[in-house]
Amino acid sequence: MLIPHRGSGAGEGMLPPDYQRIIAAVRQAAGPVMAREVGEVVGVDVSVKARLEPPRSRLVGRVDRGWPRRLPDGRFNTRL
Repeated sequence: MLIPHRGSGAGEGMLPPDYQRIIAAVRQAAGPVMAREVGEVVGVDVSVKARLEPPRSRLVGRVDRGWPRRLPDGRFNTRL
């Protein structure tokens, strides 16, 4: 499995580098963030909506495995 489920002993170092940068951007934010804000931090051209889809889909996909948490308003936050 390329992206493991988050659990005991599963640290961010187990993720591929692109995913580590995305999770780090969410973790460094002062509060919950939108995919656009994460895109700005990881160097995506946020003026083009289609360019935001890859970081957004990576965030959504990691929610299912327990890495970030998606709030009802669509923003992302890290799990403690």
